[in-house]
Amino acid sequence: MTQIIEQDMLESVKTTLIVDNPKRTLCVGDIHGGYKSLLQVLQRCDFNSEEDQLICLGDYVDGWSETAEVIEYLLELESLCTHKPIFLRGNHDAWCQEWLNYGIAKDIWVMQGGQATIDSYIRTGYLTDSRHKGFFNRLHNYYVDDNNRGFVHGGFRSKNGLGYEAYESDYYWDRTLWEIAMAVDKDFKLIDKGDFRTNPYKFEKHLEIYLGHTSTGCWLIKPHLPEYQYTEQPKQGRIIVPMNRCNVWNLDTGGGYEGRLTIMDIDTKEFWQSDDMRTLYPDERGR
Repeated sequence: MTQIIEQDMLESVKTTLIVDNPKRTLCVGDIHGGYKSLLQVLQRCDFNSEEDQLICLGDYVDGWSETAEVIEYLLELESLCTHKPIFLRGNHDAWCQEWLNYGIAKDIWVMQGGQATIDSYIRTGYLTDSRHKGFFNRLHNYYVDDNNRGFVHGGFRSKNGLGYEAYESDYYWDRTLWEIAMAVDKDFKLIDKGDFRTNPYKFEKHLEIYLGHTSTGCWLIKPHLPEYQYTEQPKQGRIIVPMNRCNVWNLDTGGGYEGRLTIMDIDTKEFWQSDDMRTLYPDERGR
């Protein structure tokens, strides 16, 4: 069944029309080994390999059982797309890269979903495939497009915006950018001044910022975020749709847990989601 879905998807992204500029820029959040969810969102948004630009925010690995299949499919997409996809590095990808390059499997990585990645690579035989190692080695830490929209897995600390970090790991480990965004109102004024006195100005360095890393499921709709009350929200009230604060968009909607994978058209803000991850992988725990 998986093979049939894969073939259908590869055929559906082919067209005869070639354009100079992408028709849409589509940004996808944390995949975490969810091959089935990746296929679903690309199909539901009618992804077109000759017209659309794809930007992936990182964390392709760890959680669900099909990490190697995810990477193999992204490599195939890369060869098909007229506008080459932008693949960013997530913190889990950095762990996996270290394992593939040097055989180092840190205990914390194994416990945070890494075992599923190891099992996936052994099961599929892609462990010795140099293309997969090359994929991780050439991931970008961040990306800024021609409209000064910034894309990063985690965030940044510098008040000057993307490209000024003293430690590159901040791009895929930092959570303070999103946490600060949640501490200010939509006019960039601090809700609680606390220790964040000058930090909000960093947002103004980019027209918009898109990130993942910190699942929207960490926030509850009630009592503070009623604007995220959708009919499809789970009863427990955890947010599983993209969140926007100031000019920052969080697209990690729990694809590594009990949430969904999300892909968004960043111009229109229309988004498409997979089924709930636990329905796609009912016999697995995810991260």
